[in-house]
Amino acid sequence: MAFLTKVLLASVGLLPAVHAASSTSSAANAQYTLPFDSMEGVTMIPNVENPKAVDAQAVCPGYKVSNVKHSLRGLTATLSMAGEPCNAYGTDIESLSLTVDYQAKDRLNVQIIPAHIDATNASWYLVDEDVVPRSQASNGSVNASDLTFSWSNSPSFNFEVTRKATGDVLFSTKDTVLVYENQFIEFETSLPEGYNLYGLGDRVQQFRIKENLTLTTWAADAGNVIDENLYGTHPFYLDTRYYAIDKKSGARRMVKPGEGDQIQDYAAYSHGVFLRNAHGQEVITKPDSLVWRTLGGSVDLTFYSGPSQEEVTKNYQISTIGLPAMQQYSALGYHQARWGYANWSVMADVVATFEKFEIPLEYMWADIDYMNQYRNFENDLNTFPYEEGQEFLEKLHQSGRHFVPIIDSALYIPNPQNASDSYPTFDRGVAADAFIKNPDGSLYIGAVWPGYTVFPDWNSPRASEYWVNELELWRQKVPYDGIWIDMSEVASFCVGSCGTNMLHLNPIHPPFLLPGEPGNVDYGYPEGFAVTNTTEARAIAAAERRQVAAAKEESDGSQPSSVSILHPTVTPGVRNINYPPYVISNVQTGHDLAAKAVSPNATHSDGAVEYDVHNLWGHQILKATYDGMLRMWPGKRPFLLGRSTFAGSGKWAAHWGGDNESRFASMYFTIPQALSFSLFGMPMFGPDTCGFSGNADLELCSRWMQLSAFFPFYRNHNVLASIPQEPYRWAAVIEASKKAMAIRYAILPYLYTLFHLAHTTGSTVMRALAWEFPDPTLASVDTQFLLGPFLMVVPVLEPLVDSVKGVFPGVGQGEVWYDWYTQTAVDAQPGVNTTIAAPLGHIPVFMRGGSILPMQEPALTTQAARKTPWALLAALDKNGTAYGQLYLDDGESLEPTETLNVKFKAGKTRLTATATGTWVESNPLANVTVMGVSSVPSNVTFNNQPVQSSSVQYDATAQVLFVGGLQNMTAHGAWAKPWTLRW
Repeated sequence: MAFLTKVLLASVGLLPAVHAASSTSSAANAQYTLPFDSMEGVTMIPNVENPKAVDAQAVCPGYKVSNVKHSLRGLTATLSMAGEPCNAYGTDIESLSLTVDYQAKDRLNVQIIPAHIDATNASWYLVDEDVVPRSQASNGSVNASDLTFSWSNSPSFNFEVTRKATGDVLFSTKDTVLVYENQFIEFETSLPEGYNLYGLGDRVQQFRIKENLTLTTWAADAGNVIDENLYGTHPFYLDTRYYAIDKKSGARRMVKPGEGDQIQDYAAYSHGVFLRNAHGQEVITKPDSLVWRTLGGSVDLTFYSGPSQEEVTKNYQISTIGLPAMQQYSALGYHQARWGYANWSVMADVVATFEKFEIPLEYMWADIDYMNQYRNFENDLNTFPYEEGQEFLEKLHQSGRHFVPIIDSALYIPNPQNASDSYPTFDRGVAADAFIKNPDGSLYIGAVWPGYTVFPDWNSPRASEYWVNELELWRQKVPYDGIWIDMSEVASFCVGSCGTNMLHLNPIHPPFLLPGEPGNVDYGYPEGFAVTNTTEARAIAAAERRQVAAAKEESDGSQPSSVSILHPTVTPGVRNINYPPYVISNVQTGHDLAAKAVSPNATHSDGAVEYDVHNLWGHQILKATYDGMLRMWPGKRPFLLGRSTFAGSGKWAAHWGGDNESRFASMYFTIPQALSFSLFGMPMFGPDTCGFSGNADLELCSRWMQLSAFFPFYRNHNVLASIPQEPYRWAAVIEASKKAMAIRYAILPYLYTLFHLAHTTGSTVMRALAWEFPDPTLASVDTQFLLGPFLMVVPVLEPLVDSVKGVFPGVGQGEVWYDWYTQTAVDAQPGVNTTIAAPLGHIPVFMRGGSILPMQEPALTTQAARKTPWALLAALDKNGTAYGQLYLDDGESLEPTETLNVKFKAGKTRLTATATGTWVESNPLANVTVMGVSSVPSNVTFNNQPVQSSSVQYDATAQVLFVGGLQNMTAHGAWAKPWTLRW
C-alpha cells in the first residue's frame, strides 16, 4: 500500500497517523511543513470518464406509479420498484413518495423522497428548510397553471412538464428510468436540438452551456480552472427556445442552430428549472438531453414558466431563494485590495497615492497579511498594531472611505506542548462546543494557513453565537466596515483529520511555498506581453528558468509517492461516505471528495455528516456573519463578500469570481461568470480586476480596469508573488481608469436604482443581450453586455488591437443606440458585427434610445459625489420618447423610513420629472442633455419659465440639445417639485 494511501486511511480513523519529517526555513526558525502528499487523496475511477462503468439506465428497473390521489393543487402517489434492485451505485430505495404541487400560476414543484425510513436509508439527508427554504405555494391550482404535469408507467414511471399555452414539452423523462439509491440519484430529460441553457454554476465557462460537458458541483478550493467545479452550488438553469413564426398561417417551428440570421419573425420562450439538492452533483449535457446525478438527497424540482427571462428570474428569487441584499451606496464605489500590504503604513501610502493622482477610492481591503500567524481575529502586533490601526482607520473614515478585512473559515488549534501558544478564540469555541467532530466524537483537525485547524459546525446554533461573539470582540480593536469571507468551501490543505496526534508540531507551514517566498515568484505575464516588452520578457523567462532549475535541484529528482487506485464498491444497506460508489468528476486530485476539503465523514452536532452538507458550509457562514453584522450595526445593511455560495446566498452577500489570472482569457470569462450570477440572484459580483495570479501589464490592466468599471462590484486584487497592480502603477492605466471611473461615478444613481429594483423585484443589474432582446442570433453573445436596460458595454478582450467588433441589438426593429462619448446615433446594420474604434484607454459604451439616466458629478468618494448637483442624460428613441427612474434613500439603512422615487418621461419636445416619497434631496439640477433632437429648438422653458439662451446649446450635426443653468430654478432640490422642460 502506498504511503499516501496509508496517510489518508489514518486520517479517517482506519490506521494510526504517520507523517514523514519535513521542515522549511522560510520562517525565522525551522518550521514543520505539512507534506505535500497529504493534500491528495486516493485516485478513483471517475465513472463519467470510465467507459466500463455500469450504466444505471441499462441495468436499473425504474419505478411504477400507484396509489395516485388528485387534488386541486396537484397529486400524490407512491413509486414502487418495477423490478429487482440494481444497486448500481448504492442501495436502491424500493418505495418512494411523489408529490406534485401546482404552487402558483407560473410555478410547479415535483418532489420525490423515500416513502419510509428503514435500515437501508436511516441516514437519509434532506436539505433543512431552515437552511434552504422550499419554494412556497401561493394560490396555485391545476386548472389555473401555465404548466401541466403528466406521467406514464410505460415502460416505467416517467413524467413530462408541458407549457399549456403552446403544448411545448419543457421537461421530459420519457424513455429513461428514475434511479434512486442511497448514494446515487439519476434522472434524464430530453432537450431540443441546439438548446440554449444557462446557469448550473459555480464555474468558469462560456455563458451558453455547451454540449458534451460534465458539469460537476462540489464546493472546491480551486482557482483558475475552466469548465470544472468551483466554489459554489447553484443547481438552476434557464432554458430559452426560439420559434420561427409564419406570417400567413401563424404556424411556428423551433429555430435550428445557425438559421437565426434568416428569420425575421420569431418568438422567444424561457423557463427555469431548480433542483433543491445540496449533495455532490453532476450534470451531463448530451446533444439531445440533460442527465442529472446526485450523491444523495431528493428530487425536488421547481419549474418556472416565464415565458421571459425576466419573469423566470424574478419568480425564482421571490418564491424560492429570496431577493438579493440591498447594497450600501458606498459599496458601489471603487475597492482596492492586495495580498501584500505589509503594514498600516503601506496601506496609508496606497490611500495617499490614490489621492495624489486623483483616482477614486472607496474601500481599502486587507488580506491575510494583517493576521498574527494567519489566525482569525488576531492582528500581527509587529506590523498591524491595534493603536496604529485605529489611527489609520479613523483618518480613513474621516475621508469618507471604508475598510474591509479578510476572515478565513478555519481556526487555529494551539500546540498543547507550548504554553505560550495560546489562542483564546479557539478556547472559547471549545467551551461553546462549536466545532465539527470526527465520527468518534473528537475534534476534526484539518490544516489551512495557520497550521492545524478546526472548523465551525454551522448545524449547531452554538457555533453561530460563538462566531458573532468573535466578530464583536475583534471589532473593538479593529473598527472594520465590512467582512470578506474566504476559504469557505470549506477548504483544508490535507485529507482527513491530519492534525490528530500532531498538534505538538503546530504552527506548521502549508504544504507548499507561500506566494513570494524564495522559489515561488510568479513570472507569468499576459498574452502579447513579449511582443510589446521584448527585452523585459527575455529577462523574465530567464529568471523563471532559474527558479524551475533550483526547484528541481532541491527536490533531488525525487518523485511524489505513488497513489493507489481505488474502485469504490457497493455494500447493500451501508453508505460508503468517504468513497461513494459513484465518483463525481471533482476537480481535485483523484476526484476525491476529501482532497483540499473537510472529509465527507466529518460529523456535525445534529448527526449529519459533511458528505451531506458540504455544499452548504459557505452558505451558512455567510448567514452567521450577516446576523453578526446586524447585531453590531443594528438597522444598517451589512456589506459582506463571500467565496463559497449556494442558491440564496445573495440574500446576505456579494461574491467575487475567486482566483483568476492576469490573462486576457480570464478577463473574458468574467463576463459570462457575472451574467450567471445575475441568474443566481447575486447581482453584486465582480472579479479580481487585472487578475489575481500572474503579473498584469499596462495593456491588460488598462483594458480590465475599464471593463470592471461597469461591473456591479469593482475591485482590484492580486497575489503577493506578483508585481503590484494598483491603477496608479502605469501612467496609461491612470488615465484609462479615471476615464471609465468618471462614467461609473456619474451613473452611480442609475446603478443604485438598479440594485433597489433587484432587491425589491428580483430584476437583474448586469444583463445578457439576449435577455433584453430575445433574438436567436444573440443567444450565445457573452463578449458584450448591458448594465440595466439602458447601457451597453463592448470591451476589448484581446491584446494588441485598437478596435473591437460588436452587435447593436434591435436596430432591425428600429432600436437606436448612441455613442456615450460623441452622443451621436450609431449607424449599424441588423445582425452585423460592427467594427468599433477602441484604442488603448478607450472602452466603447453606448446608451439605448428611449432611456433617461439621472447622474451626479464624479468625485473621489461616493460621499462626495452624493453632494454634487444633478444632471439628466436623455436618449430619444425613434419615436422621440424616453423614460427613466431614480431611487434614493440614506444609502445604508436596512429598512429606510424615508425614500424617494422619481419618474422621468420624455416626449418629442418635453421632459418631465415627478417625485414621490419623503426623502429630502437638496442638491439642485444643473443641466439636461437630450440626444436625438432632430431640429433646432425655438424656445426652451423650465416650468414655463424661459431658460437663458446663453445656457442653451444645440449641435445640429450630432442632434444634441444641452440645457444648463438650472441650479437657480431648482435651488430647493432637483426633485423637490414636479417640473417640465420644453424645447
